[in-house]
Amino acid sequence: MKLALNDSSLLQTQAFINGEWVDGSKGETFAVTNPATGELLANVASVGQAETAQAIDAAEVAMKSWKALPPAKRSEVLECWHGLIIDNIDDLAAIMTIEQGKPLFESKGEVMYGASYLKWFAEEGKRIYGDVLPSTADRRSIVIRQPVGVVAAITPWNFPNAMITRKAAPALAAGCAIVLKPAAETPLSALALAELAKRAGLPNGLFSVLPSADAPAVGGEMTANVKVKKLTFTGSTPVGKLLMKQCADTVKRTSMELGGNAPVIIFDDADIDEAIKGALISKYRNSGQTCICANRLLVQEGIYDAFVEKFAAAVKEFKLGYGFDGDTTHGPVITAKALTDIDTKVRNAVEQGANVVIGGKPSELGHGFYEPTILTNVNDTMSVFREEIFGPVAPVFKFATEEEAISMANDTEFGLAAYVYTQNIGRIWRVSEGIEYGMVGVNETAISSEVIPFGGVKESGQGREGSKYGLEDYLETKYICMGGL
Repeated sequence: MKLALNDSSLLQTQAFINGEWVDGSKGETFAVTNPATGELLANVASVGQAETAQAIDAAEVAMKSWKALPPAKRSEVLECWHGLIIDNIDDLAAIMTIEQGKPLFESKGEVMYGASYLKWFAEEGKRIYGDVLPSTADRRSIVIRQPVGVVAAITPWNFPNAMITRKAAPALAAGCAIVLKPAAETPLSALALAELAKRAGLPNGLFSVLPSADAPAVGGEMTANVKVKKLTFTGSTPVGKLLMKQCADTVKRTSMELGGNAPVIIFDDADIDEAIKGALISKYRNSGQTCICANRLLVQEGIYDAFVEKFAAAVKEFKLGYGFDGDTTHGPVITAKALTDIDTKVRNAVEQGANVVIGGKPSELGHGFYEPTILTNVNDTMSVFREEIFGPVAPVFKFATEEEAISMANDTEFGLAAYVYTQNIGRIWRVSEGIEYGMVGVNETAISSEVIPFGGVKESGQGREGSKYGLEDYLETKYICMGGL
């Protein structure tokens, strides 16, 4: 593996269970490859049902003493973990770029973003409040908040650092233990975080990482094990639905951050340059592989042609390449299958009458690279309207009226994020309230941070991550009645 790190011990290939680096009981491994070249990076230990049960048992034991600690003590450990991540940002970013493909500057940005959740919840964990309710003269009614219990987490490959800390930080701050299965495409980032968590002083068993090529075995134990009280998942809607069904038998709490089909609605009165800037960031960040990226650009007919012309000129300035090259703006998609799926959607749209303004095919760089693409003359019968593209393809749709824009935006089972560009204050309120999404950016597409409640409605999921609301998903409400007073 050609990766020079300042601290080579951050590159781990074993599972992390109960504070120890271990192989799977069957000695099996799976390959992790560089999506830009296809080269083998590492063979990583693949664990199964037995190791998952072992990690859950250890988590239950570790949580007993962890939840009894004063919140300030838990905060100190999370602060230390945060500091170690910042100190090792270059190595963490390099690991992410080589296994995920995103340019190094994006990887560094994600490491900082991921660390921000530890900083935020280290503080927010000190602010878990209860209540004294109005009562009769001879009794008092008290409400307290307690940790939900052992948490199982399953995270995706597109943000292999931040999607872990966004779940682990509130769980640990609330007093829970967490057992994590990272995506098989990007386990190295998760294992590096585990090494830093160990150095930060997280007690053995409190945070375990289970790399695996056998997702049903690990996920099945997580959902069936009665010691797990909550499952949190970020990934596709079909898998989320399956996990929810599996959790029903033991009535687990769930948090689901699922698929998206985000519209960017650009009205005639918008600042067109700002709209283009926002659309470029939202659509093409991480080569279009984000759940809140612009999936559909809805542009009002009065500025449609001007928008497309300026938008295409900006996209032509992109530089596809390897993540470690200094002039690279966009890297590969994650797998050959992902590239094929993207190309199929584009080909189907073209066959149905769509026009390719720029791109429209795999890049000459080969392997996982797909040309940044813009499509026009698209309509709501095409898969690029109905389905999450998850790639660097921007279909630009035309609309006439505000009502039509709202209808087009809502014509999907998803409801994660949406964006609106307009200078009309009345329209801002009408459209923001009229579209069915959990998050709305107005004249802005960079809407995510540790201080906001991230999450969707409809089939985009349930629960919120980040902000004060993100802590609530890891707490149970207990009512205590004190009588005979």
